Amino acid sequence: MGYSEEVEILPQLILNSLIAGAIYALVALGFNLIYGTVKFFDLGYGALAAVGGYVTFFLYKQLGFNLYFSVLAAVLTAGLIGVILNWLIYGPLRRRRASSMVLLVASLGVLTALQAVIAILFTSQFQTLSRAAGAQKVFEVGPSIGLGASGVITGVQLVIILVGAVIMGGLAFLLRYTRFGRAVRAISDDEEVAKIVGLNTSKIVAGVFFIGSAVAGLAGILVGFDTGLEPTMGLSLLLKGVIAAIVGGVGNVYGGVLGALLLGFVENFGIWQISGEWKDAIAFGLLLVFLLFRPRGILQK
Repeated sequence: MGYSEEVEILPQLILNSLIAGAIYALVALGFNLIYGTVKFFDLGYGALAAVGGYVTFFLYKQLGFNLYFSVLAAVLTAGLIGVILNWLIYGPLRRRRASSMVLLVASLGVLTALQAVIAILFTSQFQTLSRAAGAQKVFEVGPSIGLGASGVITGVQLVIILVGAVIMGGLAFLLRYTRFGRAVRAISDDEEVAKIVGLNTSKIVAGVFFIGSAVAGLAGILVGFDTGLEPTMGLSLLLKGVIAAIVGGVGNVYGGVLGALLLGFVENFGIWQISGEWKDAIAFGLLLVFLLFRPRGILQK
């Protein structure tokens, strides 16, 4: 590949990196919020992304409901399922002082069960959320901002980047400037002390699961509009979100965003000269580097 060709592809690589980073950031934000509060790796979180996507598919594409109503209903459904899972499974286990390994295995069971239910209801066939093929509007980026080369981005991908920024800002405001956010930070520091000072930790943890699960559902919806749906999509999203969370600083909401952006850029620039099949290997390579040399991530919690 010549120098001119490399320059021409650079804007597209940057756009692809931002799009991937925004998706990973959404997943990492919710995951880090839950982990930072209750201190366990919730693998079932990944399946809630698929729940959001498939509820939207059912309401919007199969039943013909309004898009915004369908998305809102799907996000709320994912959030409520997260609360129910905490109430039925994670909460009782945590009250019995179950180990992190027991909680991890329980969440793996949740992931497997939810994926199976989705496959039973909607089959394992690949689905798309757009009602019309090729309906996505495409924007050209590059010359308009002074670059000689250009890249393209779809309307959905632009929404992904904007939504990622809005959710990040919203969570940052919620955690820093609200009473709920202060309560979450108190539980994160020491749940027993938070109980002693009179905080209703059960209600606050339920709120954390609702918000985190709703963000996962939103991520699944956006992926569904961008690339499509399949019952096991949550697992791959979860893995990338977990990598982003660890790289950025597990349990640190802001670190998750940094880790997601770094992962997006490393993946896309890493496959610049090689096959795209290496993308996952590059992602896990980045994870190994951080586990070996900076295990607490970019921003230590």
